Amino acid sequence: MFSIPGKQAVSITPSAAKQIARLMAKQSSAGLRIGVKKGGCAGMEYTMDYVADINPMDETVEQDGARVMIAPMAQMFLFGTEIDYETSLLESGFKFRNPNVVDACGCGESVKFRE
Repeated sequence: MFSIPGKQAVSITPSAAKQIARLMAKQSSAGLRIGVKKGGCAGMEYTMDYVADINPMDETVEQDGARVMIAPMAQMFLFGTEIDYETSLLESGFKFRNPNVVDACGCGESVKFRE
């Protein structure tokens, strides 16, 4: 696992924690598992899935009733990321502010990471 002792892999804003906790309760899940996969015009896409059980290999971050698990293969790409939840007139959704991203596609659906 990719981690620094005493430092959480990702940070969760209060609005994201509230939304994650709400989704966990609605789906009766143990939390949300985030990861990355190949895809999109920039090369990589974020993934989010409900999980019923915590995988002991996942990095787990808990805050204000929210639980996020990070897939082992995604940990090095997501380290230092802030997860936020934003609501605007046109859309609502999770936003990943990731210091490891060097480029993103115009639609915002995929990213490219530092090599």
